[in-house]
Amino acid sequence: MLEIRNLHARIEDHEILKGINLTVNAGEVHSIMGPNGSGKSTLAQVLAGNEAYEVTEGEIIYQGENILELGPDERACQGIFMAFQYPVEIPGVTTSYFLKAAVNAMRKYRGEEELDAMDFLTIVKEKAKLVELDDRLLNRAINEGFSGGEKKRNEIFQMAVLEPKLAILDETDSGLDIDALRIVSNGVNKLRAPDRAMIVVTHYQRLLNHIVPDHVHVLVDGRIAKSGGKELALELEEKGYVWINDEAGQPASA
Repeated sequence: MLEIRNLHARIEDHEILKGINLTVNAGEVHSIMGPNGSGKSTLAQVLAGNEAYEVTEGEIIYQGENILELGPDERACQGIFMAFQYPVEIPGVTTSYFLKAAVNAMRKYRGEEELDAMDFLTIVKEKAKLVELDDRLLNRAINEGFSGGEKKRNEIFQMAVLEPKLAILDETDSGLDIDALRIVSNGVNKLRAPDRAMIVVTHYQRLLNHIVPDHVHVLVDGRIAKSGGKELALELEEKGYVWINDEAGQPASA
């Protein structure tokens, strides 16, 4: 589904990604781990098409097409979804209105008929149950006044409604307490499917106790320094990142 080939990217004059190679097949969950400043969130942003980052070399092949020239809206319409580490508030736009517009924009892009209000409401009520989202939040401005847990649940709820082919979760566990982490993780697990791939970016192994990955990759200084199975995350929990830095010949991050 996704093949990243020798990907280099920078923001302003600072090179962050320095040759990423990664293949993600349909049905797989890949975890991206690494110390601060290693390029984890940059990789997520570049995949989603954030125009603040400049790709200087390499390719991103998604479902057989190089998508580097596609904007974030076109990537979203082709089934790429990103859950943000820090979900933004959008005053004056309700979650329900936003999602209905997004769903119908995607359907129009694919040449499908738009959903009417009743069909959309049926989908929304069904998907909200996945993350135990209070229906009242749907009629409030996006993330405005939401707790950290509610914001993250709202992100996974949006993912459930939009039904992406490739989901990129950037530090979804950030700021979550134990109960919120469980609810969000359960929602993600219910969305695992043979035709859907996920990339889970995280600092900590605790998230991977709930969302068990098929593959774990460790970024150091903009490159994948080590890959392995779920046991690699446990090893990182025990030893930290110092030994990975040593193997990669890099100084430990602060």
